[in-house]
Formats: sequence, C-alpha cells, structure tokens
Amino acid sequence: MRTQRFPLGAGVTVEQLDGDPHALLARLRAAEPVSWLPAIDGWLVTRRDLALAAMRDAAAFTVQDPRFTTARVVGPSMLSLDGPEHDRHRAPFVAPLRLGAVRETLATVVREEAELLLDALEPAGEGELRRGFAGPLAAAVVTRSLGLSHAEVDAVLGYYDAIVGAVSDLSAGRPARGEAAEAMRSLATALRPDATGELGEEEYVANAAVMLFGGIETTEGMIANAVLHLLEHGRAPLEALVEESLRLEPAAAAIDRYATADIELGDTRIAAGDLVRISITAANRDPATFPEPDRFDPGRANARRHLAFAGGPHVCVGMHLARLEAHTALELLLERLPRLRLDPARPAEVRGLVFRKPPELRVLWS
Repeated sequence: MRTQRFPLGAGVTVEQLDGDPHALLARLRAAEPVSWLPAIDGWLVTRRDLALAAMRDAAAFTVQDPRFTTARVVGPSMLSLDGPEHDRHRAPFVAPLRLGAVRETLATVVREEAELLLDALEPAGEGELRRGFAGPLAAAVVTRSLGLSHAEVDAVLGYYDAIVGAVSDLSAGRPARGEAAEAMRSLATALRPDATGELGEEEYVANAAVMLFGGIETTEGMIANAVLHLLEHGRAPLEALVEESLRLEPAAAAIDRYATADIELGDTRIAAGDLVRISITAANRDPATFPEPDRFDPGRANARRHLAFAGGPHVCVGMHLARLEAHTALELLLERLPRLRLDPARPAEVRGLVFRKPPELRVLWS
C-alpha cells in the first residue's frame, strides 16, 4: 500500500542516495516530501520546514530507540537519548565547547596541529588532503580536547574508522563489522582515568566515542568538502565560503528519528515506531529557502540557515569547534601551499549515504 502511495520513494535505491542524489532528492521534495522508501524500511523527509519540525519535536520523533545505529555500536549517549537523560549525558561537554571557550582554549591547538601537518606535506608539491590533512587535523584536535596524548592520534583514528564503519554498515542494512567492539574496548582503556563527574565510566566512554565520531567524521568531511568547493569555484571570504559549503554538501547527510506515536508530518500519516530519516542534504537545497539551491554561491545572504549541524535538542555540540577548524585549515592551506589546485588527473567527487565527502582529495601546489 505504501509503495503505491509513494511511487517515487518505492523506486529509490541505497546506491542512488550514496552517489549523486541531488536531482532525485529534489523530485522527492517536490512530489513526496515525506516519502516511504522500502530501501531503508522507513520514511525520508526532504523538505526543510518538515525536517525542522521533526528535529525540534523530540517527544514525537525520538532518537531513543533500540534500532538507533550509533547506540548499537557505542551504547547509550547524548546522541541516542532524549529528555533529562539526554541533558545529563550532554552537560559535561557543553561548557568546554561554547564559542568563547573554544576560541580561548583550542584556537592555538588547532593552528599548531594544522601547521605540523603542513610542515610534512609542503615539500612534496602534491598530496591527498582528506586523510592526509583534514582527518588527522580533526583527530588530533578531538584527541587533545578529550585529554589524550598527541601520540595517540593514530590509534584514535583506528577506533574512529571502526566505529564509523559499523554505523555505516547498520545504516545501509548490513551487519556491523566486528572490529567496532574492540575499538570501544581500547577507547575505554585509554579514557578510563577521565571518567569522572556526573557520568559513570561506560557512559563517559560512550559519549567520548560520540565526540570522536562527530569530531572526526563530520569535521573531516566539512573541511574536505570546503577545500573542494574552494578549488572548484575560486576564493571567497572564508566564513562565507564555509557556510555555503556546509549548505551545499553537509558532511552529515541524514539523521534518524523514530515516531513515538501515530502522527502526521505534513500531509503524511506516520505510524508509531516507524523510522523517520531526515535528509539534511535535501533540506539544505530546498528552493523555498535557498533560491537556485544547486548553485554554489558564497555571497548567499541566508546560507547560515542551513541545517548542517541539525537542530532542536540534538543540535551539534561541537559546531563552534568544527567551524574554527575549517576556517583555520583553509586559511593555512592557502597561505602555505602556493597555487593550490585540484589534480586534474585524479578528480574528486563528494559521495556517501550518511556521511558525505570525497573519498580522496588529490591536489597539487608549487
């Protein structure tokens, strides 16, 4: 019955969403803004106003469900709890990540780490900037913000790869890879001395894993996507360029919620327990808010209305740090690598089902 009512959604494949989904998402947004997709066994929300409504109403659209993929990998955390428990898990991380605190305590760290990475890259005249620069920078910063040593960055990247891989597996309907459990055990060993305050040891480790997950995965993607847009479209004021890049290709493409009761979203009746996947990618290209939404325009006056950091009670706790890292990364890349340009022999493209970024970002400089 649902496939008959939502014929566009019925034909969507995971592979289409993983590749270049923008034309497909635009058709869904226009004809079926809340559509049933058998490929994900759930609803896909593509219109910005409906995405905001679902994100803001945690009582109707919850993360607190045993199917929530991140919780299945790392355990209950601020990302997978609602209400007072969500607030308790989130509280220890809020103050250190406020804008003023980030600028005061982490701005120098971000610059130092970026300079170290560029010291190693600069002599070569060519390189790969996603895993060769953006990923290690994000990993070094979040590692230090969690109180781990600089020497542990490579190990932390290994934990992160295993955790992200398992979450991506589950989101695509595949079994989670087994190395994620070992990664969580290793992370618990590294973090155990820091498990203090309002959170128990397991709770602290789960939330630290979420910080790694967000602080590396989405920041790496955010930086890589912004560098790609910069090199494709030319220089612009960095703050404006980063915000437009976040709008056009948010690193976190979608977030999951579950209906707590039979409810209507827009004109669509959703049953209790149904998966409701909110497409940040589609919401950020809604022409009702962003005219000519597929055009990269760093002069766009309302670009900061994007939803790249989500919204409602689960708005990204690390958004100020992520912006700081992206601004610093782009500033130093342009300063340190003269005539930075894409490698024409190895073109880059953004892709990904849940997390979108170029698999490789090959560049040249002189």
